[in-house]
Amino acid sequence: MVINLSEQYSLLNDWIAEMRDVNIQGDRMRFRRNLERIGEVAALEISKRLPFVQQDVQTPLGISKTTVLAEQPVLATILRAGLPLHQGLLNYFDKADNAFISAYRKHNRDGSFEISLEYVSCPDLEKRIIIVSDPMLATGSSLL
Repeated sequence: MVINLSEQYSLLNDWIAEMRDVNIQGDRMRFRRNLERIGEVAALEISKRLPFVQQDVQTPLGISKTTVLAEQPVLATILRAGLPLHQGLLNYFDKADNAFISAYRKHNRDGSFEISLEYVSCPDLEKRIIIVSDPMLATGSSLL
C-alpha cells in the first residue's frame, strides 16, 4: 500500500523543504529532527490503516470499550540514514518489534553498483506487518 503524504499540504511539506534546502542541510540536528517528525506523521497515517480489535478497558467509572491495534508491527530500517525516521515511527509504535539492516551501495568501476548486505537483526516475520523506513530510497534496490 502506498500512502502519499504530499497529496495535500501539511507541516510535513515545511520539514521536507528544510531538509532539501542547501542552506539548512548542514544543520544536522534540524535535519535529524525533521526526519524524526516525518516518521511520527507517517506512523500516525499508517496506524489508520492497520487492523484493530475491540478491547474492554477498566476505567475509574466502569468498563469502556475501545479500539486498539490487533498486533504490533515490526519496524525495520536501513542503518544509519534511517535511524531518525525509525525513531519517529518508534515514538508512536512504542511497543513494536524492531529490525535493523546494515546495507550500502558498493559501486563498481563501470558506474554500476550492488547492494552489500552486512548485517540483519530481525524478529520472526511470519504473518507480521512490517514497516520498512528508508529515507534514502532512490532505486528500490535496498528494499529488494
